[in-house]
Amino acid sequence: MRILVVGGGGREHALCHALRREDPDAVLHAAPGNPGTATLASNLPIPPDDIDRIADAADMLGTDMVVIGPEGPLAAGLADRLRAEGRAVVGPNAAAAQLEASKAFAKEVMAAASVPTAASATFTDLGEALAYVGAHAEPLVVKASGLAAGKGAIVCATRGEAAAAVRAMLGEGKFGEAGRVVVVEAFLRGEELSLLALTNGTDLEFLPAAQDHKRLLEGDRGPNTGGMGAYSPVTLATPELLGRAARDVCLPVLQELRRRGTPFSGVLYAGLMVDADELSVVEFNCRLGDPEAQAVLPLVEGGLTDAFWRIARGEAPSRLHVADRAAVTTVLAARGYPDQPERGAAIHVPDDLGAAVTVFHAGTSRDAEGTLRVAGGRVLTVTATAPGFADARQASARAAARIDFAGKQFRRDIGWREQSRRQEVGWRSS
Repeated sequence: MRILVVGGGGREHALCHALRREDPDAVLHAAPGNPGTATLASNLPIPPDDIDRIADAADMLGTDMVVIGPEGPLAAGLADRLRAEGRAVVGPNAAAAQLEASKAFAKEVMAAASVPTAASATFTDLGEALAYVGAHAEPLVVKASGLAAGKGAIVCATRGEAAAAVRAMLGEGKFGEAGRVVVVEAFLRGEELSLLALTNGTDLEFLPAAQDHKRLLEGDRGPNTGGMGAYSPVTLATPELLGRAARDVCLPVLQELRRRGTPFSGVLYAGLMVDADELSVVEFNCRLGDPEAQAVLPLVEGGLTDAFWRIARGEAPSRLHVADRAAVTTVLAARGYPDQPERGAAIHVPDDLGAAVTVFHAGTSRDAEGTLRVAGGRVLTVTATAPGFADARQASARAAARIDFAGKQFRRDIGWREQSRRQEVGWRSS
């Protein structure tokens, strides 16, 4: 099979790693890829949002299937263009991708589908938004409606903080076009859970559940980021909860999108808040999460390529074969991340990190001499798998500490809630 993976981050490296592991003989390309994907696929120097050149490359290479990683090209209509040219594509069309590209649209869909989510209001006028914030209970959340690289949601402890966030978006242009529409919503209490479902728009096949760590600092403090680490599986995601999520969240949303004439096909990401018996949607994404993909995909022992191929052709996804293991992923970020990451530092990755450790490249490049250097905010993701959660967690943190570059930031407490939960209920933890 000839497969083209679109994107150049850690998620796309994890995709190439999983696809290559399942099919060593596949002809694999990545556009643009990164130094990590270069060891698994042929990199094409094409930006992921250059729709014309990607479509031309898919044609020239005789590509059987295109797997689109990032949300930007999906919202811009890359899947539409490729499907119109007869390609099998993993990823929704532009209209369905608005589920992630417009939080205001997502709220409309959820309301129409009776999907539980935080009460909210949407604004384009600064004065109206400030008046609403001034009368809203604390705490509250202010979100840029558009795509903001995972940094557009601001949790505000006070109305004053929320008013400042609204002014920054609607008054000062923070987040640019993404912040021209603002959603203000009630604060949800509980624990977040990431559910990733492969779907043809009607049928679902869940990947292992994951939990992401959005805050920069240990103990879940500091500013929101694109994600500082993730782990899977999550004991919070019981079969009963997954059944409810499918019945009350994913299937109603898919049905509503079909009703609107914009059926969703690809990977549906449901970011949930779980509080005792309450289940609410925080957000939807239209692709694999990052860094969740780097934690989840190494646990899939087989069936991913076939499931992708089936949903790309409109068929129900086949069953995935998932290992009875745990995976923990630690993100190594550049100095200054998330606001002003510094680029250029040389990176040293030891050769002896262990067979159960995989280092996925996210923001790296090689200079003219072949030296690996920092080229983005999130630089590397370090995934360790093990039969027990505690061992995977320890191995990921240990390997992350051994990788070296100037200004490296990382959290040593990825999975701390899960570790506490397993110890409390007597789960195997080693």
